[in-house]
Parts: sequence; C-alpha cells; structure tokens
Amino acid sequence: MDGMLAMGALGSPPKREAGIPLPGNAEGLTDADIMLRVKAGDESAFAYLVQKYRRAMVNFMFRMSHNAAAAEDLAQEVFLRVYRSRSGYEASAKFTTWLYRIATNLAVNHARDTRHERPQAMVSLDEPDEETGTTLEVADRSLTAEQAILRRERMEAIRKKVQALPERQRMAVVMHKYQQMDYRQIAEVLKLSESATKSLLFRAYETLREQLKEFV
Repeated sequence: MDGMLAMGALGSPPKREAGIPLPGNAEGLTDADIMLRVKAGDESAFAYLVQKYRRAMVNFMFRMSHNAAAAEDLAQEVFLRVYRSRSGYEASAKFTTWLYRIATNLAVNHARDTRHERPQAMVSLDEPDEETGTTLEVADRSLTAEQAILRRERMEAIRKKVQALPERQRMAVVMHKYQQMDYRQIAEVLKLSESATKSLLFRAYETLREQLKEFV
C-alpha cells in the first residue's frame, strides 16, 4: 500500500481528460461503493481513489498551508488515514464529505502545530485555481506594465486577509471557492447546518470585501 501511495498519490498526477481506470467490474459504482470495496480489501479500488482525488487534496492542502512540501505530505497523510480507517467506513454520506472531513481535521491540526513557523513557499489566493479557473470575487482586469505593482500588492493583500480569517471561515472559503463544494457538502464537513454554513460564508466574504475594497 505504501508503494501505491508513493507512486500514485505523490507522483505526477493523471491528466483528467485521459480518465482514470476503474477497478474491475466497477462501472456505474459511486465513490462510496468503491470505498466499500477498499473496506473489503480491494487494493485496486484504493489506488483508484488515490489517483482520482490526489490533485484535489494537494490543492486543498496547498491553499490551507501555502507550503508546497507540506501540501504533498499532508495529502499523503489524508490517504493514509483513509486507508487506516477503511474498516470503520460506512457509506452514510458522500465519500467526498468523509474525505474532506479527514482533510479538514488534518489541516486544522497542522495549522495549529505550525502557527509560529514561516511558510516555505507562498502563493496568492488571487491566482485562479488551475482546474476551475475561479478566484475570489476581486475585480479581474487585464494588467498593463503600470499595473504590475498594484497587482502584486493586491495579491499579497488577499493572501493575508484570507489567512487572517477565523479558522472555520477560512476553511469554508477554500472549500467553496477552490474545491467547488456546495453549501450542503461544506456543512457536512464542518458539522454545521446549511443555514449556519451560509451565514459563515456570508460573514467571510463580507469581511474580505470590506477589507479589500480598495482593490475592487
């Protein structure tokens, strides 16, 4: 299993358009069904889930930690925890909800443990997600040479303001804007009601809009 993670989870991610081969006789199964096969001991089913969600997990952890090396390590730890927890898995919720709950708990613990450390690699949360192309709701304009300084200032401001959000708000913003998760999914991950999740995101976005209004 460890070799599978080393090659599948942390090697070059598969191209989405190329498709990911399903384990035998898995056509039409949901991810929850496939995880139940992992629970039953199907190693190929686990390899499939690692390949399918590896990039999303690395992206999520990168958004949370702003550290490329830590994101890779944390993503691998997520899948290790998935594998170790396989015997207790129940398909009572979407597989992605269960997966992101594991990832969120891990990201929170990592953030607390490294609170006073300076990140090794920083990126701006104003940059479009490489898969969805979405950004935070800050005006997106074509930049001229004269706007280069403003762009750098805006990127740094967004990064700092998002990182400064309360922990749950930051988690919700990353899941909503970058992982394209809906209110219900985020609510299940954070163990909140949908209305509480909407309120949480509303407060987060209002804070960001107010603090970043000079850049909008």
